[in-house]
Amino acid sequence: METKTRFIETATRLFAERGYYGVSIAAVANELALTKQALLHHFGSKEKLYGEVLQTISNRLMEDMSRIVQASENPREGFEACLMYFYDALQSRPDDTLVLMRELLDNKQRAENAKTWYLKPFLDSLCDMALAASPKRLKNQAQAFVVVYQILGAMKYFLVSEPTLVQMFGSKNWKAFTEHYEPELRALIAARLD
Repeated sequence: METKTRFIETATRLFAERGYYGVSIAAVANELALTKQALLHHFGSKEKLYGEVLQTISNRLMEDMSRIVQASENPREGFEACLMYFYDALQSRPDDTLVLMRELLDNKQRAENAKTWYLKPFLDSLCDMALAASPKRLKNQAQAFVVVYQILGAMKYFLVSEPTLVQMFGSKNWKAFTEHYEPELRALIAARLD
């Protein structure tokens, strides 16, 4: 595995577990068996390392979305396929899910000073896709954004709740929940487009 990739994956895991404010450059360096100075040499600051984590997640999502859209027969099929891909990606990469949730929830102080919004292109693309998928229902970018955000929020909230719901209801019930979730998610997407 490439060195930078290993650094970013380790940082992603730590930011997912502890949030932006709970992770220091020293903690990431320690996990990687590096000195703090060696890690700073690669990224310059904790903010830049965190930016690389967000950029990596965004790039992966954008590349996969582009591939899915190109393979789709129409805008609606492409939009639905991208959302279902995103749901699968969040399941298979739980650290990404937590980082994205923490970015929304823990970002109050940093938001005022942010110069780059790494996930904005991803959200903009999904909004454009929603508009193309449902031009009769969605009349403007604001409506499309709300629909996209509701659907993404439903996915992320469900997936980050797994540890609590497993403890609360048991593994067998969680398995049943997940079996029923995907068809309900598809129904939610269809309802928001019709």
